[in-house]
Amino acid sequence: MNFDDEARKWDNDPKKTERAKVFAKEIIDFIKPDKTLDALEFGCGTGLLSFQLKDYFKSITLADSSEGMIKVLEEKIVNAGVENFKPLQIASLESDLKANDYDVIYTLMTLHHIPDVNNIVIVFNSLLKRGGYLCIADLVKEDGSFHAGHDNFDGHNGFDRDELSDILSSNGFDIEHYKIGYEIEKELDDKVVKYPLFLMICKKAN
Repeated sequence: MNFDDEARKWDNDPKKTERAKVFAKEIIDFIKPDKTLDALEFGCGTGLLSFQLKDYFKSITLADSSEGMIKVLEEKIVNAGVENFKPLQIASLESDLKANDYDVIYTLMTLHHIPDVNNIVIVFNSLLKRGGYLCIADLVKEDGSFHAGHDNFDGHNGFDRDELSDILSSNGFDIEHYKIGYEIEKELDDKVVKYPLFLMICKKAN
């Protein structure tokens, strides 16, 4: 999938906004942000999740590697008059963001696109302040059919809860919350297939 090509029509699917609302509410209910915290959305796309969270954080840095997504996001920020968003096109988190700078990092349907999950978890840990939260919303492990037709996909077919927990625990995170709270439906071979999504919330322990 070329996200630059998809950017202009990304928000046309109401299901994307619906799932952003579901996970935003869950993040708010668990973390209870009070407008004093600085957040980072990794893989923000057009900012659907952050727009649901904009009134709960002091500042939100919205980072994505797609130039097309960031351009659409910047237009949305201007049109909505949002003042606490900081859009950022990034090549890598290590080079573009400061260590120990964020209270919360969240990511929606992005982690399964990252080949080296262990490395990105290490980076997340370095970016978070001590006691900060990492919120991962993504696909439960599936059979590979979710990305059927995307020949250039080189990521993960979702995540097993225990395997992901082990990666996070071994890199300085305590798992505090896990819930399967949404399903994506796709029509494949004349049948509807449901793909559950989870939210895992972890706390930086060291």
